[in-house]
Amino acid sequence: MAAVKMVAVDMDGTFLDDRKQYDRSRFMACYQMMKQRGIRFVVASGNQYYQLKSFFPEMAHEIAFVAENGAWILDSEEELFCGAFSREAVHAVLDTLQQGNYPGLRFLICGRNSAYYFTGADAQWLQKMRHYCHRLRPIETLDEIADDRLFKFALNLSDDYVPVLMADIERLHQGSAAATSSGHGSVDLIVPGLHKANGLLLLQQRWGIESSEVLAFGDGGNDLEMLAQSGFSFAMQNAPARVKAAARYVTADNNHAGVLQVIEQMLAGEGPFA
Repeated sequence: MAAVKMVAVDMDGTFLDDRKQYDRSRFMACYQMMKQRGIRFVVASGNQYYQLKSFFPEMAHEIAFVAENGAWILDSEEELFCGAFSREAVHAVLDTLQQGNYPGLRFLICGRNSAYYFTGADAQWLQKMRHYCHRLRPIETLDEIADDRLFKFALNLSDDYVPVLMADIERLHQGSAAATSSGHGSVDLIVPGLHKANGLLLLQQRWGIESSEVLAFGDGGNDLEMLAQSGFSFAMQNAPARVKAAARYVTADNNHAGVLQVIEQMLAGEGPFA
């Protein structure tokens, strides 16, 4: 059986509990053992890089990040890849979002320098979004951010309208934008093909690691490709059925440190790692 050489974790609903915390001392013990064995640790999330690295102050400078669902890849603070929509695609998606009938729709445009919202956005929602986007600023028009690389739209709307919106994106923007849902009314529009699995592959090529040697964890629709690709893939107990179906195994939920349980098993050579 292949030995694990890379561990990739989603954050919200996976590595983090519902209070957005994790057992730091327990993880640090695991991380030190992984480091000694040359096992790479990768944070693979839909969230902003600036937010993600704040969770790992002791090691952010030496681990890798597949941020923004795979649009921005960094290893030891070195940028390996940064995707972007064409400006035509950005304008076309904006037209769909602003003209479509999606009750309660709110969205951010995410780029390498910052995430952005149009002035007049709901203040209460923005306060929540600041947890996910440590860099977030207002704009009046797209012209103000002509120098940034824009690679994601982060949408929030009623769950009832998520399938409608996702179908509209597929129908109207096939080839230029793809929709992925992480649940709870959240939908990300990404550059087609720039998902977490693609980000992991870039890192695997850099480090000479096969997909069969990757241990990955996730709980949402934006983890499906990563879980299907990785040789040791675990869905969280709190994940929906389609995510569990994409993974090879299921572990305890995010509030019971399911990720750390499995990493400890892997380090001890137990369970599927025996």
